[in-house]
Amino acid sequence: MQVKEAQENVSESRRNLTNRQGHPIWNNQSQRTVGSRGPATLENYQFLEKISHFDRERIPERVVHARGTVAHGYFEADGKIGDEPASKYTRAKLFQEKGKRTPLAIRFSTVAGGRDSSEVARDPRGFAVKFKTEEGNWDLVGNNLPVFFIRDAIKFPDFIHSQKPDPVTFQRQDPNRVFDFIAASPESMHMIMFVFSPRGIPSDYRHQQGFGVNTYKMINAAGESVLVKYHWHPKQGVRSLTAAQAAFVQATELGSATLDLRDAIERGDHPEWELLVQIMSDDEHPELDFDPLDDTKVWPEDQFPLRPAGRMVLDRAVVDNFVENEQIAFGTGVLVDGLDFSDDKMLVGRTFSYSDTQRYRVGPNYLQLPANHPAEGVHVNTNQRDGQMAYSVDGHTNPHITYEPSLRGGLSEAEARGPAETGPVISGRLTRASIPRRNDYQQAADRWQTMEEWERDDLVRNLSDALGQCEKLLQERMAWHLLLIDDDLGGRVADAIEVSIDSVRKLEPLATQELTAEDHRRLANLGSAGPRQPTTRKVTGSVPNERADVPDVAAADAREKAASR
Repeated sequence: MQVKEAQENVSESRRNLTNRQGHPIWNNQSQRTVGSRGPATLENYQFLEKISHFDRERIPERVVHARGTVAHGYFEADGKIGDEPASKYTRAKLFQEKGKRTPLAIRFSTVAGGRDSSEVARDPRGFAVKFKTEEGNWDLVGNNLPVFFIRDAIKFPDFIHSQKPDPVTFQRQDPNRVFDFIAASPESMHMIMFVFSPRGIPSDYRHQQGFGVNTYKMINAAGESVLVKYHWHPKQGVRSLTAAQAAFVQATELGSATLDLRDAIERGDHPEWELLVQIMSDDEHPELDFDPLDDTKVWPEDQFPLRPAGRMVLDRAVVDNFVENEQIAFGTGVLVDGLDFSDDKMLVGRTFSYSDTQRYRVGPNYLQLPANHPAEGVHVNTNQRDGQMAYSVDGHTNPHITYEPSLRGGLSEAEARGPAETGPVISGRLTRASIPRRNDYQQAADRWQTMEEWERDDLVRNLSDALGQCEKLLQERMAWHLLLIDDDLGGRVADAIEVSIDSVRKLEPLATQELTAEDHRRLANLGSAGPRQPTTRKVTGSVPNERADVPDVAAADAREKAASR
């Protein structure tokens, strides 16, 4: 009796199937044919609509950051930046009041792999936050590691190509391709100290830091600007996997990090991160041995301390993966008033590339989608019209006037909230040149000296395993770079891959390199130069790192199993 009543209730509550024209579908089992055996007829409208939409259900996956997931939550401001009112540094409204909450969405991702690749691959993790503020969207698009492989955006396609499968054999991340680029790019040395350490494989998305990576600016009501770096510290702590542990995890589940995040949110264990900001005066800082706009560098935290600004809490998982994850689109150019760009060369390139990618991938009207539209109550009034898949018409005063200026009405310019001119005066000749003060090895050495012992051992093991699969040319050049960083690091890797230091000493610096006085001293005593003098003991990215409690699978066994598949 109860079963019959339940069936009747379901029958009453179920909606009838229709097509997108609103036509009821009374037979969804068979297409229209001449007789029961066919042939099918051309005017099969229901079938053609259904199958043609199915053929287009997937949009192009992201070239990078294809594998990932989204969660929703809020940012709660401290009302201060460090011990000072937020208004001293920025007029952005989301920071001004203690306890003010701003809804947000965050997308975690891996970089190099495809949409269905492993979430425990050795790879940086995307850490992209979309704040839906009362002044419109702010996208803070970063990674889980504080630096990057390159300092000029013109090299980004080359770098990514080196990380992607071989175009002939389609071998995934061929070590010869990866290290061919890295060995020829000394600026990458700092980044490999992170990527090939345990921090290159976070245990999941909840137990990792986040960084803006690029240098930005904050601007206050008086038009005064400062340079800033953004940091996210997880209240859950940092936890990482070794390569052998990652092999164990991905043997049964490729989407382990997405599942972990969803499970945590659904059981009420809401992940939380503290937002901290480093601040530097807006000038070139010639007193430093690096350029503050160089994203292969961090700012020493003893000189530029971390200042708390608020916290992020994630309390809602996605309801629809495609709508909320595949269609969400981030861009480094998405800034609210009081936040601005710096002259960081990577940031300028990313600002064009990210939005351009979304127009290709999702469509020219991607900002009208709910995932990307500003928060409810924020008015979007533009003169942009039409284009593929226009979902609505943006707000307007007069629908006949789609231009500005106009004497007849239409949209008008907003009132400026601060001085039109900010920041230092910039002058120079047009050129194509790398920034000065490259100093490619010092911060890598600082990182080595402040790593935990288990991280150092794992770094050596991972570099040795990867370089052991490379050609001798690349092995020797990488040993040369590592010895310039630190005798112990370079010596241990060289021993593991059976490269003699004597054979490395004959190598000349790369033609594009700029060596410091300390680099030249080490080069003259390669392998016996002693440790570098550290520039700081408070290295960004050195918060304690817990080794995950996960069984190991030997690397050789993992490769054998992968080959058998």
